[in-house]
Amino acid sequence: MRTCRATAAGKLTVLLATLLALAGCASGPAPRAWAASVCEALAPWRAEISKLTSSTQQQMTAQTTPAQAKENLVRLFAGAAEASETARRKVAEAGVPRADQGEEVSTGFRASLGKVRDAYGRARDTIDGLSTSEPEAFYEGVRSAVATLNEEYDASALDTSRLHSTELKQAFDEVPECR
Repeated sequence: MRTCRATAAGKLTVLLATLLALAGCASGPAPRAWAASVCEALAPWRAEISKLTSSTQQQMTAQTTPAQAKENLVRLFAGAAEASETARRKVAEAGVPRADQGEEVSTGFRASLGKVRDAYGRARDTIDGLSTSEPEAFYEGVRSAVATLNEEYDASALDTSRLHSTELKQAFDEVPECR
């Protein structure tokens, strides 16, 4: 009878250890895998934002009609909002890393990208609402919308001063996707 109990206890121990191991795996990706996923999500977003910045500067100095500038800027800002949402969604899909402050870091990335998306959306809506009948007033409205966008963009930056995850910092420094 003692051997049956010992065997049952041994099987229970193995089962519990397996369940704990599986539960650990289900809690989220390892820091390196998460960092790679995040960097893969952000690379096309950065390229799109860089392209937008260049295109916006060109639109501000191009010899186009206010109606053409409006159409182009609305399209550019809509694209930036969409790219920001795509990056935010991909970061969300990456899950929460198994690391110190993993939840806070993941939440911070998603919130920051959501704020950027919203800032571009507001700029798009502001410019879309401008009248093109008075070119001077239109371009002043565009400058104001872009200034507001820049302020909101700067304010949306992820505050890393309170996030000190050594594991994630190391992962971002080491994975090739982040270089």
